[in-house]
Amino acid sequence: GSVAALCDAALRASGFHRVGLYTSPHLVSFTERIRIDGRPVADEALRDAAERLRPHIERTGASFFEATTVLALLCFAEAEVDVAVVEVGLGGRLDATNVITPVAAAITNIALDHAEYLGGTLPEIALEKAGILKPAVPAVTAESDPDLLRLLQARADELGTRLQSLDELTETLSLETTAEGLQVHFRSAAWGERTLHAPLRGTHQARNALLAAELLARLPPDLRPSWDDVHQGFAAVRWPGRLQVEKLRGTTWLFDVAHNPAGAEALASSLELLELPRPMVLVMAVLGDKLWPAMLDTLLPKSDAAILTLATSAPPDRRWDPDLAAEHVVTATGQRPRVIPELGHALERAATLAPHGSVLVTGSFHTVGDAMQHLGISPF
Repeated sequence: GSVAALCDAALRASGFHRVGLYTSPHLVSFTERIRIDGRPVADEALRDAAERLRPHIERTGASFFEATTVLALLCFAEAEVDVAVVEVGLGGRLDATNVITPVAAAITNIALDHAEYLGGTLPEIALEKAGILKPAVPAVTAESDPDLLRLLQARADELGTRLQSLDELTETLSLETTAEGLQVHFRSAAWGERTLHAPLRGTHQARNALLAAELLARLPPDLRPSWDDVHQGFAAVRWPGRLQVEKLRGTTWLFDVAHNPAGAEALASSLELLELPRPMVLVMAVLGDKLWPAMLDTLLPKSDAAILTLATSAPPDRRWDPDLAAEHVVTATGQRPRVIPELGHALERAATLAPHGSVLVTGSFHTVGDAMQHLGISPF
């Protein structure tokens, strides 16, 4: 999502009158998924498009994401966007977004997630993500594992397309990450020696920014933004729910949508950088089909207290069992966390435990979005 948001920001800075952005899932409002010129699609336009598509959705039995994807594409067509940035929902090969033939493509990194759909090993997941590669469509990837890169490259060779890795394209000369964002001084064949800034926190976002810059460099000349556009767009990007810090009534709140072990590790590594006031209270709700034990093992050592809860908007059949998670914590640490199933009560209790400290809310998009809504924080 961060790479898509960065590309969208740069393209809008270049002066295109219409830029579409399709991402998923949303935090608070469904309209966040479909953005035109930086704004969520208008309710009326969304309703009109949905009514036009309803007979076809019902006739074909389209899934929720399939229906949402075609809805986004229709909204973009009706708005006559000049260019659309489309984020894959899950994997790639069988994803609903894979019906399009892009002008350029990017594969961020390969991590264990959605194993029930994509496979239980990184090579299996890599092959699924390689499914977005198309003949003669330039592609870039931030993946750095040599074995996974060979798998991706082999698929690109089969298709006759050029896939380049971020590490062969760019050289990072210096990297500074602060609580305000990041600054990367780098060199690449496409852009020369440059410095970019972005108000995104965490060292992992530096690779996302470089990947977005290299992806933009591979657009056709009539779409490719200038470096000034890239610089301006990246500096103005806003991508909520990712290491987002808010101050409310003396308590510092940190929201992050980490929902798998890789995301939890990136979050944990960024906490020292942010230097948030202690104590740190972890409020966590994860979907039951995620690898939540590994996430807990990563984040618990970074917190002074933990509250396990449930995300209100999460589908009931996908919610984790916080009591079972608490038993895992007891086994792993000898300490029993608080279990407060109602999210609103969990947030209120966390604030009383850290009146001048910090509360970390994480585990899923549902968790972060529900918490922001409860606390009256608007994502955009």
